[in-house]
Amino acid sequence: MNRFVLTALLLSSPAYAAVDFARDVEPILHQRCYACHGDSQQQNGLRLDDREAALKGGYSGSVIEPGVSSSSKLIARISSKKEGFRMPPAGQSLSSDEIATLIEWIDSGADWPVTTSRSNRLPDAERRKHWAFQPVKGVTAPNAENEAAVRNPLDRFVLAKLEQQNLAPSPEADRVTLLRRAYSDLTGLPPTPEQAEHFLSDQRPDAYERLVDELLRSPYYGERWALPWLDAARYADSAGYERDPLRPYAWRWRQWVIEALNNDKPFDEFTIEQIAGDLLPGATAEQRVATGFLRNGIKNREAGTKVDEKRFEEVLDRINTVGTVWLGLTVGCAQCHDHKFDPLSQQEFYQLFALFNNAVERDVIAPLPGQVGPYLRDLPAYREKRQKIIEEYGIPELQQTWREQMILAMDQPGLRTDWDHSATEWRAANDRADWLMRSDAASLTELEREKITDWFVGRNGPDLAKDEATAAKLKEASSKLAELRTTLQEPSRAYTMIERAEPVATHIALRGDWRAPGIEVAPGTPSVLPQFEANNEPARLQFARWIASAENPLTARVAVNRIWQELFGAGLVRTPDDFGLQSEPPSHPELLDWLASEFVKRGWSQKQLIRLIMTSATYRQASNHRSDVAKSDPENKLLARQNRLRLPAELLRDNALAVSGLLNPRIGGESIRPPQPAGIADLSYSKKAWEADSGPERYRRGLYIFFRRTSPYPMLMNFDAPTTLVTAVRRTRSNTPLQALNLLNDPVFSEAAQALAIRTLSEAEAPEARLDLMFRLCLSRVPEATEKDRLETYLATQRRILTNEPEAAPKLAPYEIEGVDAIELAAWTGLARGLMNLDEFLTRE
Repeated sequence: MNRFVLTALLLSSPAYAAVDFARDVEPILHQRCYACHGDSQQQNGLRLDDREAALKGGYSGSVIEPGVSSSSKLIARISSKKEGFRMPPAGQSLSSDEIATLIEWIDSGADWPVTTSRSNRLPDAERRKHWAFQPVKGVTAPNAENEAAVRNPLDRFVLAKLEQQNLAPSPEADRVTLLRRAYSDLTGLPPTPEQAEHFLSDQRPDAYERLVDELLRSPYYGERWALPWLDAARYADSAGYERDPLRPYAWRWRQWVIEALNNDKPFDEFTIEQIAGDLLPGATAEQRVATGFLRNGIKNREAGTKVDEKRFEEVLDRINTVGTVWLGLTVGCAQCHDHKFDPLSQQEFYQLFALFNNAVERDVIAPLPGQVGPYLRDLPAYREKRQKIIEEYGIPELQQTWREQMILAMDQPGLRTDWDHSATEWRAANDRADWLMRSDAASLTELEREKITDWFVGRNGPDLAKDEATAAKLKEASSKLAELRTTLQEPSRAYTMIERAEPVATHIALRGDWRAPGIEVAPGTPSVLPQFEANNEPARLQFARWIASAENPLTARVAVNRIWQELFGAGLVRTPDDFGLQSEPPSHPELLDWLASEFVKRGWSQKQLIRLIMTSATYRQASNHRSDVAKSDPENKLLARQNRLRLPAELLRDNALAVSGLLNPRIGGESIRPPQPAGIADLSYSKKAWEADSGPERYRRGLYIFFRRTSPYPMLMNFDAPTTLVTAVRRTRSNTPLQALNLLNDPVFSEAAQALAIRTLSEAEAPEARLDLMFRLCLSRVPEATEKDRLETYLATQRRILTNEPEAAPKLAPYEIEGVDAIELAAWTGLARGLMNLDEFLTRE
């Protein structure tokens, strides 16, 4: 028993004449006793802050016999002097006064309230009745008095709640707002003037539905909806921690996500492939790429990191991420003890751990279309030339000696500290480092064999380093091998998972400490959820199918809630990362179940679910402020109107590039480096300069911005992008002065304003036509008369200021247009900056 609260009990005081449970006993028992049975084959996850569990005991019977302290296993343990048997197993033993208190309490009958002040938990049976753990109900939409406000059954659920509060829904938004809302939510881009005109002139009664269908088919849909999924997957282009080394092929998994979303891959398949795609029968290259989801977590590459500890932390991260993303549960709270609120025991947590404990990393070749041909054409000559270099410099013999020394250093640390350093560096930089070093060549892929050889040639150990001639030869060989690789048109690679050939046992980590193994556990899932039935498939694949089954009450609810969150700014459950007992209850529980049921019925199609929501009257409402709603429902939980949402960080940049004409629409591919303020790269360990892309790549969408965890792109951070250290299934929206400065002065936005001015002056000649064009580009409508007056006044003022300060014009608009005065271009650039900073431009209405 780990004594966090073991107060000195003044038993001799008259005030303590009788033992009181809450005052005297509970402070001693409130923590978990991990070693109350000792035998590793028996349960050592007993709670002593739970009356039923403690009196029931473990596999060997009760540990507390009311009225008989002499036979109590608890007393035998806490009073023992035997190491490995005594409780608590670590730290200071209980005092004689504390032991006496427990003896007196047991002998007096072990009076124990059913609920205790310290446990603060419902009885287990009650916790299991929590709404989120119940099967998804087949719900019939209720009747609504205002039948005219119903466009599909979804609206009936919302109207029923509104009518109970005597609230009316808001009217439908105007067509321009609906147009921009649909484009923003489905593509993340503004409509062009031509696209806006096409919709606004379409008078067919189903014009809006046609627009939604068209946008769902857009290739930009996958980019827009990949954003929240990348947040959930804690995607980044570097590994994190102090060194934060780069992951040059992380983007390959991102590409898979975009394509899967565009193809409307059913969500159950989308789930299974990311958790266990490598284990599917006849797994394709793309299904293996999907498992990159599990590789996105942070990884410690610091020299000296303990291999077992690092692996333990990585498996924990995978469990916690999967638990949050698909189950909406805070499973990580059970790492050290039973979950304090949800019906999830520590043993069940490590059963989940066992599902991932045999999954290991493997980098693979994952070519994109068009890459295979050139690669196969170059490969024979490359292999021949590489082998010639290797033989010429006698690398195989030297490498074998190096390998033997590395294995010796791994097996006998301290024998030679110089070799210890080499082994430590190897382990820190490479996944499955010991396995790679010890495996015979036949067990390794060509990529892995080349990796080991290239490492040896570049870092060949302390002995060869002292042999100047040999060291010089190897340096020369390293240079030749690197030069040769540039002649090979290599396909892309991917970071994937495979199952370990020889399974390892999983043990409960006592108090969550990887160094303190408890009983062995088998793969399994929480008993509060549908039964996990083992079969002949690998356990991780069984688990993935279990997650994605229609019988799992959480997966569909969690998924539709987050889709709702994207379309309304908040979910029906406003704690998307916690559907457990500490969650906020759903504002519309029947609607949540109806949507979850529809999601499954429609083949887990995310596009069909999004269409269902977006074509509802609820989604199509105006977002205008209403005093009656603000008074009775200030958070708009009842959905009497739509919500106004500032665009996510990436989409703010995308919209500025799109209206300016700078946006490069190429989909997929490697990450980009747009301009960023000086000094940001200096924050990282390597301090490697940020070399901004100079060509079309710098104008690609924000989704593709290179994300380095120790020095992330500042514009994204200013506008609330997640840090990617852990899963994030909800973004906050802050409002700070730094954001305004970013939009006004960031090189990307300044360049976009200049480009918008050039575009406007090039595409229209008359001043009024130019005003209309710039306004339509930015806001999809023509300015009203008062707005036009203000714009003309602003332009006149800018012309006057710039005429008086002619040196300012080239700074504001450094580019020239033939036939356009520099002052005129600078004035229009200022106007473009103003329009792109309007709330209407930055906000999804």
